[in-house]
Amino acid sequence: MRYDVLVVGAGPAGLSAAIRLKTSSQAAGKDISVCVIEKGAEVGSHILSGNVLETKALDELIPEWKEDPDCPIKVKVTSDAFRVLASPTWSLRLPTPPTMHNKNKNYVVSLSEVTRWLAKRAEALGVEIYSGFAGKNLLYNWDGVVEGVATNDFGIAKSGQPKSNFAPGVDLRARVTLLAEGCRGSLSEEVISRFGLRQAAGAQHQTYALGIKEVWQVPEAQHKAGTVVHTVGFPASHNTYGGGFIYHMADQKVALGYVIGLDYDNPHINTFQEFQRWKQHPAVRKHIEGGTCLQYGARTLNEGGLQSIPKLSFPGGALVGCSAGFLNVPKIKGTHTAMMSGLAAGEAAFRQLTSDKAPAKGPVDMSTYEEALKRSWVWEELTAVRNIRPGFRAGLIPGLLHAALDAYVLRGKEPWTLRHGRPDNEHLKPLSAAPAPPAYAKPDGVVSFDLPTSLYRSGTNHEHDQPSHLKIKDEGEFERSNLPHYGGPETRYCPAGVYEYRADQYGRQKLHVNAQNCLHCKACDIKDPGRNIKWTVPEGGQGPSYTAM
Repeated sequence: MRYDVLVVGAGPAGLSAAIRLKTSSQAAGKDISVCVIEKGAEVGSHILSGNVLETKALDELIPEWKEDPDCPIKVKVTSDAFRVLASPTWSLRLPTPPTMHNKNKNYVVSLSEVTRWLAKRAEALGVEIYSGFAGKNLLYNWDGVVEGVATNDFGIAKSGQPKSNFAPGVDLRARVTLLAEGCRGSLSEEVISRFGLRQAAGAQHQTYALGIKEVWQVPEAQHKAGTVVHTVGFPASHNTYGGGFIYHMADQKVALGYVIGLDYDNPHINTFQEFQRWKQHPAVRKHIEGGTCLQYGARTLNEGGLQSIPKLSFPGGALVGCSAGFLNVPKIKGTHTAMMSGLAAGEAAFRQLTSDKAPAKGPVDMSTYEEALKRSWVWEELTAVRNIRPGFRAGLIPGLLHAALDAYVLRGKEPWTLRHGRPDNEHLKPLSAAPAPPAYAKPDGVVSFDLPTSLYRSGTNHEHDQPSHLKIKDEGEFERSNLPHYGGPETRYCPAGVYEYRADQYGRQKLHVNAQNCLHCKACDIKDPGRNIKWTVPEGGQGPSYTAM
């Protein structure tokens, strides 16, 4: 199947690119074919974000969005609070940092719902959207230029043999391929490596965090739509970057989540249990106690900021959204910047495809996309906050003091740029030098839960009889290194219980991979000390099933 433009990923960035392409082509009386593929069973089913939406990019993309009765962006922020959880039971409210001012201007949303709405807008313009199709491999022409994507085969057994329901994947070829897979996309990582995009931009490695989130239904008396609370401190140690968010949405729903930087050094940390501990704090618990947990999920996010953005274009296409990494960490927002990157990419693709100098067929050059984005407010915004996240390498209190200095005095205009240090997978201390394991209490079944219960709420599902999408490069490395040196950290950093050790017939501990549990968060691809796990796509349509995340 051939298209002018192929977009991989129906998130905010990919859909913004598709919409801008179609509106531009229709305004110019041109016919540009646009296809979007999405690995989730439905648009939005793999979208997870603790989201207070800044509508700057949306205002430019769809100026009349407020007039659309189907638009789910309705709850404006009514209050901001910033709390330091100083102990397991006590907290202190501090002035809300300027970057976190949301009251009366930003909106509390479910990004799953927003992407479904954007998809309807895109389809109404003539964009073809195919859910349940995972981009497995990039297609290259004889010159090594990307010319599309091959989707995953369906109906392959664990043995590698086709089953009775076998259906081959499809080659989708395009003159422009836009990778909008989100954080740590497998195809995006391939082009970054193959074309040396980090080196070409002089960029540092990416650094990441893991966000774990729930959505609750709470009693009416407990609900205050538009309430926004951010926390730092407990349960994170002084040298662990982390924080929480509590957002009161529409319809008596509350979204809350805990984010932990994946550069933590204690191999005993269990990310799922840290989230359960955080919810037990009185400052958090009061928002959800008496309510019902509806959904659970997890996703990694880029925290490298400006320093870690690679070259954005490659032969035959470009990186948009979190595939490149435009998260504004101190704002705790990335949707508006991701959408703007998609908008800029769509505009650049349109101009290149309709240029008098464009080749009659074949790939076009997308380098003007990066040039345009660097002239936009996105680059200005990320430049101003570039030093805040690396400033926390010194610990929580020094990080907060540095962030205050940056926000109130320097205002992002300092002539230096801090570096991120080592990649996240190199930070774990060996057991001999590690702090004591945290004390994790049993779940109370009221605000804290066990992992199987939470996984059930994620709706995640994978066909058992298929090759594992979690590729282990060296099968014995976990038993030789991870288990004796770090205590098997993959059993704790994964928030879905994918990795566990079981005794074999000789009593030796062997790693077992429960790929069917996978939430597609990709923490394993990032945090494994030996980078021995490669996340790839399973059969299309499988994984979590988020509706309100």
